[in-house]
Amino acid sequence: MTKTELDLQSRSIPKLGLRSIKTAISTTLCAILYILIDRNATFACIGAVFGMETSTEHPFKSGGNRLVGTIIGGFLGMILFYFQHQSTSKLVQIFTLLVGIILLIFISQFLGYPGAIQGGAVVFYIVMLNTPADQYVSYAINRMIDTAVGVIISIFINLTISNNTFPNLFKNTKE
Repeated sequence: MTKTELDLQSRSIPKLGLRSIKTAISTTLCAILYILIDRNATFACIGAVFGMETSTEHPFKSGGNRLVGTIIGGFLGMILFYFQHQSTSKLVQIFTLLVGIILLIFISQFLGYPGAIQGGAVVFYIVMLNTPADQYVSYAINRMIDTAVGVIISIFINLTISNNTFPNLFKNTKE
């Protein structure tokens, strides 16, 4: 037997924790909702994943970071995309990207959401670098809405399902 085979044999099967179960429920609810309204659920499901907390003590922290970051990144992306596309200069594009990420970091920290920077940067760069010129406003707004839906569903699930909610069902899981 090789070392890799021995390592695999010595591992125990991991148990799913309650957070994993709640994340699965949240993302599935997002998918169901979006299938019913014939809309792409990608960003709602991502929002649900980022919105799920490790415990019910701080149910709004991760979701709040993701939502605030998406809003900051979306609005900055819309504003700076407009200015960037008023010129064909590559220097203008580079400058708007530089100013945008600095503003995103500053605003996130100023508002007390330093954890919003990563999610906000993702939305900002997608709007700035990967969105057709005729769709940048609707794209940014739709990302904010979709993320909000996912985060809200995760917060709801996180607040309503705990080890105490269904003690017999979740007796072997950790919070």
